[in-house]
Order: sequence, then C-alpha cells, then structure tokens
Amino acid sequence: MKKRTALLLPAIMLLTLLTGCAQQKGAGNRKTLRKINVVLDWYPNALHTFLYTAIERGYFKEEGLDVKIQFPANENDALSLVAAGKAEIGMYYEHDIIQAVANQGIGVKSIGAVVQSPLNIILSLAEKNIHSPRDLTGRAVGYAGTNLSEALVRTMMKADGANFSSVKMMNVGFDLMNSMTTGNVDATVGCLVNHEVPQMEEEGFHVNYFMVNEYGIPDYYETVFLAGDKMIETEPEVLTGFLRASARGFADFQEDPEACLQILLDHQNEENFPLSPTVEKKSCQTLLPPMETDYSPFLSQTAENWQANINWMYDTGLIERKINASQVMAKLDQGVRPPDNTIMKSPLE
Repeated sequence: MKKRTALLLPAIMLLTLLTGCAQQKGAGNRKTLRKINVVLDWYPNALHTFLYTAIERGYFKEEGLDVKIQFPANENDALSLVAAGKAEIGMYYEHDIIQAVANQGIGVKSIGAVVQSPLNIILSLAEKNIHSPRDLTGRAVGYAGTNLSEALVRTMMKADGANFSSVKMMNVGFDLMNSMTTGNVDATVGCLVNHEVPQMEEEGFHVNYFMVNEYGIPDYYETVFLAGDKMIETEPEVLTGFLRASARGFADFQEDPEACLQILLDHQNEENFPLSPTVEKKSCQTLLPPMETDYSPFLSQTAENWQANINWMYDTGLIERKINASQVMAKLDQGVRPPDNTIMKSPLE
C-alpha cells in the first residue's frame, strides 16, 4: 500500500498542478473581454437607455464583452462602419438596410428589432388643421431629402384617396421642426413621435400628428441592431451574448424606467446633444410599449415583416430588385430573454 501510495502521490501532485494551471488559464480567458463597438443611429437619447443600463450594471461583461458606444459622425455611420468591418454592431433602420442590400449588395443583416413598430409621423402645428393624409392636399411637406420620405407620403395619400401630385415636397434637410415653426412648410415627414412631439410641446407648441403606418404603409421596425455577414457567420455566440445582455438592460428599463433613464442622462453628450429630462421622460413613456408587445418580445423579428416591406419598397421603386427576407435578417439563438422569461410593464408615471 505504501508503495502504491508513493507512486500515486507524484501523479496526484502533477494532476493538481495541471488542474490549477487550467483553472488559471480559464480565469484568464474570462477576464479577456471581446471588444464590441456599437455605433448608434444618433446621439444618445431615451431609445438607448437599455444599452447604457446594460453597460453600467455589468451585463455585457458577464457575457464576456467590452461594449463601447460610438456616436455617428455621419447619418449612415451605423451601416457603413459595420459594413466596412470598423464596428461590430450598429443601430439602424429597416428600410435603409433593405435598400443597402438590394441596391448596393452590402453584406449586413439585422440581428434583432429594437422597436417593433414605426415611430415616424406626419407632424404639423395644430393651427394647420392637418389630421390625415387627405389634409395634405395642396400643402407643403418638409422632408430630409430621402426618396423614402416621398414614397411614404405618396403611399399614404393614395391610401386615403388623395392626389399626391398636389403636394409640394420640400427638402429641408434635418431642419424639420424649424421649418414648421417658421412657416416654411405646413407639415413634415420624418419626425419621431417619441422625440419631436414632446420637444415641441415643451417649447410651447400645440401639434397634430398621425402615424405613417395608419395609411397603407406596412408595419416596420423603426430601429434594429445590425451586424456584418462575416461576424454573423463566424461569431454568432458573441452576437447572441450581446442581445442577451441588451435584453437584461431592457428588462431593467421596463421595471424601473426612472433609474435607468438617469443612467442615460449621466452619460449624455451634453456638448453636442444636450437632453431635457422632461422630454426624455415623456419619450420613455412613448417608447416602452412599442419596444416590446404581448405578441412581439424585445429584439424579436419576423421574416413576414421584412418581406412585406421588401415587397412594398420594390412596388414603389425604392429598390431595384426584389430580395428575400433571409438576405436582410439573421436568425440567431433567440435565448435572449432574462432568465424568468417575463414581460414586465412598468411605464413611467
């Protein structure tokens, strides 16, 4: 027995040494975080609260990710930087992704829908008495110079039995609100119900608005996360971890909007895009319901939604060829809900 014990001891010591080394190596791997650059669609605002919450509370680190937020220098940075491999993830818009893939063959796909329905509205001062597309007849409508905005108004007018040719479309760039308040246009397309409406109301203006998808426009995702085809193919587990941590941040946002909003306000870009706490609080109230519904969990997306919008864009001439939904959306592991798999509803009071 002693001889066997003597022989076993060196083996046990060696095994213990190897196990310790393996554990140290594993711990080192866990400490080495995968860097992820996320390019926002715009400067930080209420929409991004869940991201800043997930960063602040360490949810991304628990997934082995070091997430850095990047503000766009140009309006299409979220798409172009991801496509060029200079960022891993971007926040962008469904219609723009479809155009990029169909018309330019850019290799990106949506990996999850952040907002399940449109936020885009036709906005006007209340004194203009505009309540439907029909009321735009003979009016000047300001837009940011995109053919998408023209297609939206054209489709809405047709759905409401009105003549689009009577509308004067005016390219006002990104000066949408000012173009209304100065009387240069009667209404605008491209403002968002969660941002421009509370902002104009805070400034003392009375406004009217209606949603674009109420008149002939298929429901679409206002904002999605996108990633490059190569990363989707080679690192799907990284993207799934990102979505999982984002979902935890969103669950916190639902449960305690005020605390999470404060995290965002503490990290706002005050120099370039200062935020009004009152406006952002109202924005949260508007955003939370369409970010997750009883039928569409946060970050979920369907091929039916994408295909309906592809078909509409092809029919209106916005894209040159009809593509398949699988070319613009990726089906990753959908285990991104928080552990209890509950949908919490706690909007700001």
